[in-house]
Amino acid sequence: MRNTLAILAATTALAAPAFAQETLAVVGSWSSLPLHNEYEAPFWNTTLPEASGGEISVELTTHNQMGLGLGDIYPLLGQGVYDVAMTVADYAVADAPELEGLDVPLVALTADEARAMVDAARPMVDEIFANRFNAHVLAIAPYPPQVVFCNAEISGLDDLAGLQVRASGRMTAKLLEALGAEGVNVSFAEVPGALQNGVVDCAVTGAGSGYSAGWWEVSTHLLPIPLGGWDSVVTAMNMDRWNSLSPAHQALIEEQIVTGFEDPAWASAQGALDNDIACLTGIGECASGDSRSMVLVEVSDADFARAREVLTSEVLPEWAERAGGDWAERWNASVGAVVGVTIE
Repeated sequence: MRNTLAILAATTALAAPAFAQETLAVVGSWSSLPLHNEYEAPFWNTTLPEASGGEISVELTTHNQMGLGLGDIYPLLGQGVYDVAMTVADYAVADAPELEGLDVPLVALTADEARAMVDAARPMVDEIFANRFNAHVLAIAPYPPQVVFCNAEISGLDDLAGLQVRASGRMTAKLLEALGAEGVNVSFAEVPGALQNGVVDCAVTGAGSGYSAGWWEVSTHLLPIPLGGWDSVVTAMNMDRWNSLSPAHQALIEEQIVTGFEDPAWASAQGALDNDIACLTGIGECASGDSRSMVLVEVSDADFARAREVLTSEVLPEWAERAGGDWAERWNASVGAVVGVTIE
């Protein structure tokens, strides 16, 4: 009997896998947009499973395919409804107003500047996600600069005064209101209908996102001033799930998500705005598909200077008061030092 048990034990040991198999339930960002299709989906479906040698598998969907409320994505992640989630940080500011400091409008005009801003903010973002959402931050990637689509004739920034404008985040809404427009909360998916039916006159989103989603069908004028920043997309894992992984798997995920997702997404963002403008207006060469014929409204130096002055004198101080604590001081010492802006 003892020999039989020994043989059975040995056989069982040989049959067991030599590694801990992990399956991650991952919820991606908007399924229709290039960030998901070109970077998120390939990383989670192919890059990470292959790099793990099959030790990590992924079940991937997106928040719009699941019908999740945008403000619910990170709270549900913290509760362990799924393992990993990624979406625009601005969707979570109702629960974490201090998170608005990650993506401030008008302070980063190139992808390199935007990444430097994000890198400077990363320790604060790590802390916010740990404390507010029981989550470990894995990556922060950009949507393209958030510009203005209008289904109304405009010739510059002043013409936004009195118009209803869909904002891409709370700080953008505050900026629009300070410029005399009315910031309106409309979800990304509902914007085309809102523009077409006159619910809003204009809407802020990434130029490439607007192109991919067909906003050019329901808007006539494009004002390429980055009133909405870069709409940073945060990828995070439920903290309990993260802590359950082996150190080897943690290290593998953190290494691979930088080289296989974050770095490529930032690299493509550098020249994206010029291409997206060409695609939307027909001015220049469009590498993404068919060119459209929106009217390009040139951003004057006066437009930019006015918007930047409103940001620094009204919008950022209002955020600092709302965030409370020492967040303004910490922002000044990190993000502000990188972008040359100080909240007084």
